[in-house]
Amino acid sequence: MKRVLLKLSGEALAGEKKTGFDEATVIGVSKQIRSIVEDGLQVGIVIGGGNYWRGRTSETINRNKADQIGMLATIMNCIYVSDICRYLGLKTEIYTPFACGTFTKLYCKDEVEKDFAEGKVVFFAGGTGHPYFSTDTATVLRAVEIEADAILLAKAVDGIYDSDPKTNPNAVKYDEITIDEVVAKKLAAMDLTASIMCMEQKMPMLVFGLEEENSIVNAVHGKFSGTRVTV
Repeated sequence: MKRVLLKLSGEALAGEKKTGFDEATVIGVSKQIRSIVEDGLQVGIVIGGGNYWRGRTSETINRNKADQIGMLATIMNCIYVSDICRYLGLKTEIYTPFACGTFTKLYCKDEVEKDFAEGKVVFFAGGTGHPYFSTDTATVLRAVEIEADAILLAKAVDGIYDSDPKTNPNAVKYDEITIDEVVAKKLAAMDLTASIMCMEQKMPMLVFGLEEENSIVNAVHGKFSGTRVTV
């Protein structure tokens, strides 16, 4: 692989606290990112906002507003992780689909290509910029746009199961599954809109647990214990 889109779970970055950031976790993740960049891989990153906000669970505010808050949560996450990456010596850039003053740059595919050529890690914050679309959908959209070889889906769960392992102790994990099966069975790898887009655009995925030691590096080098999603 020459270029990947890494999707990080906001909840996973929170560690055991379940909210905000666990700095040790973020530093560990950033060190892995540095490792694969030093190996010559071009890395784009999308981060979820679940460590701050899950608007779809709120019944007291308008869905549009809830999703806007979620977009802002992803921007905070990207700024934080980007700066930890910079602390470790990486060059980074953050793009959003809407203007955020001087905090980020407005998304432009040509500018992203220049950044990759310069060895920068590129963060895609703010989702798609529209309500009703999750960061999963934004992940697939950006992966297709930047012509990534695969999506690395780093979650709080260590792969794709036939049912929710949090509620079903007998849930069975798939080592490998086609994206067609994921869609047909409505498995919770990512939301259904994103899964269908992966199927239509033939975008493969590697789904694994972020908490596992060297999980990102192992996924890149094919030594992982998660789920491989083929197209």
